[in-house]
Amino acid sequence: MKAIRVANPASLETLKLVDMPEPGAPGRGEIKVRLRATSLNYHDYAVVTGFIPTEDGRIPMSDGAGEVLEVGDGVTEYAPGDQVVTTFFPDWLDGASPDRGFKRVPGDGIDGYAREVVVAPETSFTRAPKGWTPAESATITCAGVTAWRALIVDGGLKAGSTVLVLGTGGVSVLALQIAKAAGCTVIATSSSDEKLERMRQLGADHLINYKSEHKWGTAARELTGGRGVDHVVEIGGAGTLPQSFAAARVGGHIALIGVLAGRSGEIPTALLMAKQQRLIGLTVGSRRDQLDYIRAIDANGMKPVIDSHFPLAELAEAFRRQERGAHFSKIVVDI
Repeated sequence: MKAIRVANPASLETLKLVDMPEPGAPGRGEIKVRLRATSLNYHDYAVVTGFIPTEDGRIPMSDGAGEVLEVGDGVTEYAPGDQVVTTFFPDWLDGASPDRGFKRVPGDGIDGYAREVVVAPETSFTRAPKGWTPAESATITCAGVTAWRALIVDGGLKAGSTVLVLGTGGVSVLALQIAKAAGCTVIATSSSDEKLERMRQLGADHLINYKSEHKWGTAARELTGGRGVDHVVEIGGAGTLPQSFAAARVGGHIALIGVLAGRSGEIPTALLMAKQQRLIGLTVGSRRDQLDYIRAIDANGMKPVIDSHFPLAELAEAFRRQERGAHFSKIVVDI
C-alpha cells in the first residue's frame, strides 16, 4: 500500500511517499479500514515541519475516513462496507480527559492516517454521518469535534447566544455552522473581505475585518449593544486574547483552542478577573463527544465546507496551501 512518512529532520521537503506492506487481518476487537480521505489541521502541520518532534518515519495525519473491509472477532458495532471516521484520542472514550498528552494521538505519538489501509481497535473509529462522503467525514476528527466541544460540551451553548469566531479556518467555520444550527447570532472576523463574504453566505450575522479594525474586540462588543458576546472561539492565543477579553461579556466563555497569533505574551489577567470570564483551554474531545456531534449532524443536515482536494502524493503541496493561509475552512487529501 501507499503511505507518507515523515523524515528526520522533518520538513515539507522531506515528506516521502513510500510503498509498505498492507496490514493483515484484524485481531479480536479490531477492524480493517480502507482509508479514502484525511484533512489538514495545524497540529498535523506542526508534526510534518518538525515543530512537534516525532519519530523518524512516522506516518502523519490525525484524521481519516473510509470504509470497513474486515472485522475481527468480538466486533459488533461495524460490518464490512460501513463508513467510518477516526477519533483523535483513540483511548479517550468518555468522561474527563486522561493525562497522556499526545502519546497516543495518531500522526504524532503513533502512526496516523496518511496511508491506504489501517488495522486498529474498533474504538479508534465511529460511524460517519449519514450521507457524508469520506472527504466530508475527514473534517470531523480534529476540527469538528474541537468546535463541538468548545461550544456545546464546555460552553453549554444555548439558542439566542452570541458567538464570536476568529478567522476562517476549519474550526472557526465549523463553529459558525454549529452556532447557527443552534439558533445563535455569530460575529466573524478575518483580514480578508472576500473570506468574510463567504462567512456571511454561511450565516454569519456580523463581519469584522481585523486588519482595518484593530480594536476588533471592542467592535464586537458594540455589535451586542455593549453587553459583550457570550462565547469566543479563540484560535489566536496570546496575540489575540486581550481583544477576546474585551469582546466577551461579564461571565462570558472563551474557548482557547489555538496559538496562531502567539504561544506566549502579556495577558491582561486583571481584565479577565474584573469581567469574571471563563477561559477554558481544550484539545479536541472524547469519542463520546464525537458520537454526540455526529448525532447532531444527522439531525440537522449540516455539511462541511471543503476548500480544496489534493492527492496523497501531493500532501506537501496541500500543507503549503495551508502555510500560505490561502484556504477557507478545510483542505482535504484524497487517498
